[in-house]
Amino acid sequence: MITQVVGILGGMGPEATVDCFHKIVRSTRAERDQDHLRVVIDSNAKVPDRTRAILGLGASPLDALVESATLLARAGAAFLVIPCVSAHVFLDDLRARVTIPILSIFDVVAEAIAAARPAVRTVGLLATTGTIAGGRFQPRLARDGVTTLVPDLADQDRVMTAICDIKNRQPPRPRSAVTADLVAVAEALIARGAQAIVAGCTEIPLALGPDDLPTTYVDSVLVLARAAVARAGGRLI
Repeated sequence: MITQVVGILGGMGPEATVDCFHKIVRSTRAERDQDHLRVVIDSNAKVPDRTRAILGLGASPLDALVESATLLARAGAAFLVIPCVSAHVFLDDLRARVTIPILSIFDVVAEAIAAARPAVRTVGLLATTGTIAGGRFQPRLARDGVTTLVPDLADQDRVMTAICDIKNRQPPRPRSAVTADLVAVAEALIARGAQAIVAGCTEIPLALGPDDLPTTYVDSVLVLARAAVARAGGRLI
C-alpha cells in the first residue's frame, strides 16, 4: 500500500502536538511497525501567541507558520495538519504563501458533527478567546446548519485560565480542578441548548474527555488525527 507522509506543524502547544501524534498512531490499524504512517513533526514552541495576535495585542504567527510549513514540505510531508485551533484563523493567509496542502481542523470537525447520529444542530464551543474572536469556526459550522453557543464572559475567562493551566508545566492547581472548571462551563452551555460540546482548543482534550460530560463530546485533536490517517491512505481503526 502506498501512503503519504503526514506533516504535523506543531508546538502550539508541545503537549497538544504529542497528543495529536499519539492519536494518529492509536487510530491506525497496524499489526507491525511497518503498517504505521510516516510522520514528520516540527514542534516550534516559539510561534507567537495566536490569541494575542488575533486580538491585536501581539505579533502575528504567520511568518513562523510559513517557516514550519516550508520545513516540513522539504522534509517530505505530503500534507500538513496543525494541532492548534487558533492558528487556523490564519489558515487562508498561510495557504496563500505555501504550496503544501493543509487540512483544516474547522472542516474536519464540521464534517464529524454533520455525520453524528442523532443529528446535532447546536454545539457548545470551548476554545481560546482568539478562536472565538477570530470568527472562523462559527460560520463554518453554520454552513452545515449548526448553531454555535459560546461561553459568557465570565465562563470564557474560566476556559482561558484552564487552557493556560494545562500549558503550564508547574500548574498552580491540580488537573482535577481544571477539569472541574471545564465541565462547569460545558454544563452551562448544555443548559442553554448545546447538544454536543466541541473541544475547540487542542489543549482541552488533555483535561476533558467524553466520560466527563453527559452529552456528545467532539475531540478536535482526535478528529484531526483520524482525518490525517485517512488522507495519508492509512487504515483506520
